[in-house]
Amino acid sequence: MSDIFAIGQPQVVTDPPETLECDIAIIGSGMGGGSLAYALRDSGARVLIIEQGDFLPVERENWSPEAVHIEGRYKNSAAWHDARAGKDFIPGNYHYVGGSTKLYGATLPRFRECDFADIEHPDGISPAWPITYADLEPHYTEAEQMFWVHANKDEDPTDPWRSTDYPFPGITHEGAMARFASSAKEQGLHPFAAPQALDRRPGGACVLCAHCDSFPCLVSAKGDAEVSAVRPALQSPTVRLLTNAEVTRLDTDPNGRTVTTARISTEGRQISVRAKRFVVSCGAANTAALLLRSASESHPDGLANSSDQVGRNYMAHVTTFFIAIDPRQRNDAVYQKTIGINDWYSAGPDNRYPLGNVQGLGKLRGPIIKRARPLVPLPILDEITRYTLDLFIQSEDLPLPENRITLDRRGAIVVDRRETNLSSHRELIKRTKKVVRKAGFPIVLTQSLGVEATSHQCGTARMGDDPLTSVVDADLKAHDLDNLWIVDSSPFPSSAAVNPALTVAALALRLGHSSQLTA
Repeated sequence: MSDIFAIGQPQVVTDPPETLECDIAIIGSGMGGGSLAYALRDSGARVLIIEQGDFLPVERENWSPEAVHIEGRYKNSAAWHDARAGKDFIPGNYHYVGGSTKLYGATLPRFRECDFADIEHPDGISPAWPITYADLEPHYTEAEQMFWVHANKDEDPTDPWRSTDYPFPGITHEGAMARFASSAKEQGLHPFAAPQALDRRPGGACVLCAHCDSFPCLVSAKGDAEVSAVRPALQSPTVRLLTNAEVTRLDTDPNGRTVTTARISTEGRQISVRAKRFVVSCGAANTAALLLRSASESHPDGLANSSDQVGRNYMAHVTTFFIAIDPRQRNDAVYQKTIGINDWYSAGPDNRYPLGNVQGLGKLRGPIIKRARPLVPLPILDEITRYTLDLFIQSEDLPLPENRITLDRRGAIVVDRRETNLSSHRELIKRTKKVVRKAGFPIVLTQSLGVEATSHQCGTARMGDDPLTSVVDADLKAHDLDNLWIVDSSPFPSSAAVNPALTVAALALRLGHSSQLTA
């Protein structure tokens, strides 16, 4: 067994010995795992990040709509199974250093302060968290600095209180989005510059191209978990990264209270990692799957699952692509993902229940929507999308025990999910249609996203104070084990109605700056 932490050893482990030892093993290098490694980089602890995939290649195809969307060049997840439709599908999950953030839209809002409390919805109660917004606020601030978040304070009326301003000013609307934002404001709404993680700092590399949302960044100017968290963490002499390493199960000592070993499949070999503390950061579905695959005599229903809550309460937002068309005027916006509207985020005088969030999409082009409209010739799709204003609409999904992640006989992930709060979502679409039509876009097309929309997955290992009804405590430690933590969106008790990534990062930084992992 070689010492991978010895002076002079490479930061990226490419030829691992049969057994590796470290103080803290972090399984997953996405927003949770990467941010945690960043927080631990100066702790002196020997940290090993274990990533199932490799570095996403930097190549001109990064910005090719045909390669990314038609050929699916970077899709590398195993198939999941939709229990309700009875068919397999490839989820929007990516196994690379940086995880799924390598292709995310880089919108990083904070959860609203109210999102941490009980909220009434038409289909039930969105439950309170065992922590408050105030517990995460300083860590939100640090995460916004890490990921170069650009936005403007006091534009969004639902923006929670802040101890500091945003690190950088918001991105200016352009093209049809500027026209829409101006009209929405005249209609009494409060459109704002959506918080975007881009390197638009002085001298930054971002050129505000059309290939950001759902594309890898060719010039490393998107604040993803590799660029903003893993790379800085690897500058530490006590942090290492093991790539192409799939953790297949976690083993415990005979009494079942301590995780001792992570079994790993890598390049056709079977190796193991032994650590004092283990952190699972695989994303809500894959984290649940790993815990279920780690069933043993001490944990017959899966690791950390005495509550029978592992895999349950799966949430992924209720989402719709919203396309507004003005056939009289082309949309000359290049970088379009700049707007947010939260005027109906919470219950109000004319809406009894919260409706959700409206935000910009990256500019759609023919190849991006070809799979959704396979019978329409690509040149026609290209021409149509020259005139479209593209929005993304999302409403809160509720944590139902029967909405869950399980494994089939092959060990593959099975998703069983019924969407909730559909009436609120339909009302949000209706109100958005009214606004865009008044803004001069008479034609509206919508495409609802179903179970395959997995980018906002959360809730499969919920946090709580009661071990009978939750998987981890308020500090993200598993109730059933002495040395296992979960740091991704799995512990979310509720999904809110905004993108979850910044909250994942804030939770990871909160844990990393505590003494739990290094004491």
